[in-house]
Amino acid sequence: MKKQLFSGLLALFLLVAVSQVSAQYRSAGGSSYRNALGLGIEFGDGVTLVGPSYKHFFTANNVGKFEVLFSDHYTILQAFYEYHRQIENAAGLRWFAGVGIGAGITSNNSAFLLRPEAGLDYKIPDVPLNF
Repeated sequence: MKKQLFSGLLALFLLVAVSQVSAQYRSAGGSSYRNALGLGIEFGDGVTLVGPSYKHFFTANNVGKFEVLFSDHYTILQAFYEYHRQIENAAGLRWFAGVGIGAGITSNNSAFLLRPEAGLDYKIPDVPLNF
């Protein structure tokens, strides 16, 4: 039953996220995007987690991101607030910093997560790819 509920929620998430990807737009300052569906990957403590990721720009600098990541016997549901800023003289390249909350779930345990986040976001001009 747990597997069926999880599969149903994942299918609903992907359906909503895919319908939102069509909302990409081009700003006057160059190529940009408002919504993105991607692949979240997390590694570093011996466990690699992979799963769908969805990002939405509320404004040019304020971003919300939601991820569901999976490994063999562990699932993480997490939501982040990110602040993005353009890097001068580097078209399409932004730095970001943020914080998020999440829940780590196993078959017999769960944990509350408070997670910092920082990195780079690069949008290839005139191509619907972002890294």
